[in-house]
Amino acid sequence: MLKAGPSQEEIRQHNLGTLLRHVHLGGPVSRTVLADRMGLNRSTIMALTSELTSAGLVREELPKETGRAGRPSLVVRPESDRVYVLAFDVAVDRLVAARVGLGGKILNRREAVRARAGADLDDVVEVLAGLARRIQHEAAPDSICVGVGAAYCGMIRPGDGMVRFGPNMGWVDQAFGAELGLRLGLGLPVSVGNEAHLGALAEHERGVGIGFANLVYLHGDVGVGGGIIVGGKLLDGDGGYGCELGHMIVNPYNGRPCGCGSRGCLEAEVGEQALLDAAGRAELVGHDGIRAVVDAAGRGDLAAQNALDRIGDWLGIGVANLINLFNPGLVIFGGMLRDIYRGSADQVHRRVAANGLVISREKVQLRTSALGNDVTLIGAAELAFSEILASPLEVLARTTS
Repeated sequence: MLKAGPSQEEIRQHNLGTLLRHVHLGGPVSRTVLADRMGLNRSTIMALTSELTSAGLVREELPKETGRAGRPSLVVRPESDRVYVLAFDVAVDRLVAARVGLGGKILNRREAVRARAGADLDDVVEVLAGLARRIQHEAAPDSICVGVGAAYCGMIRPGDGMVRFGPNMGWVDQAFGAELGLRLGLGLPVSVGNEAHLGALAEHERGVGIGFANLVYLHGDVGVGGGIIVGGKLLDGDGGYGCELGHMIVNPYNGRPCGCGSRGCLEAEVGEQALLDAAGRAELVGHDGIRAVVDAAGRGDLAAQNALDRIGDWLGIGVANLINLFNPGLVIFGGMLRDIYRGSADQVHRRVAANGLVISREKVQLRTSALGNDVTLIGAAELAFSEILASPLEVLARTTS
């Protein structure tokens, strides 16, 4: 029996979402360019943009300069100031809340320090909800929140935002998504993702990874996480817990103990504590401590230089393994690993050259994150936008009803 193809309504809904996604990710774009990108005629594009304009999701305007004779093609812009999501980033040392407009514009944000105090679910959701109230108070009265997304430094169960395991803060089976949703009181579900997975998606869609179908993203906080994009899609694993790159074993016999219960994980050998211990700087902590060691090495401090060489060697081993396994076009270092890579790039490259397969590494690029400290926050925002980009009018109607 032949399977029926998509209906005209399903095609229309798909095209509305695709057009909105082009404008959201690519910024202001003319109708003519949209027609070329989507393979649709201009009258269809005009009808789609008219629907999205009527819904208040985009606006159309004349281009400032055309440089051509004849009637110019209208430019379609996202309504960034009117349509927004709430995005949260829960790292080991900080809590961030932001209002992010359609198009990826961070409209306003607030931060708070997070103490390293163990399982602190109640404190975290209380602080985040308080930050959210402050930033929403600054929103225009006619603005609309269409989603909520959060990045958390742990293993997240898909669907309900349950933190199954957060080794650096002792979180085990904590209902983070549900509790934050209740505390916010917006009637919107909270979509939660692993911070490094979301960082990989953010860099792929908005950062240095644009144009790369296959990439590896390594994120450093206190520990190390990772995300892998294969064929343009995130590699998530059977249960959604894939790409725990920080728990790849690189030093099984004499390795440092890891918070996950194993020894010799990449996280244990290149994380914050490993570098500070190697540099003899136990009094330092966090990203500021990492930067202090890297800066000291740059000034000629021998202990700091030796520490970075050691950490860079283990990092290079991990990267060589990932290159051999996944043959990425790009490896990105984010979070504190941006600073560690800055101070140990030569050692990382030497190890990759020694241990990476020649064919697999011949074209790979090693780069630092383009989105800086906001990479996981931007990833959380993109997670929050995912529903409205898939079904713009349906989600907007549900949100405003």
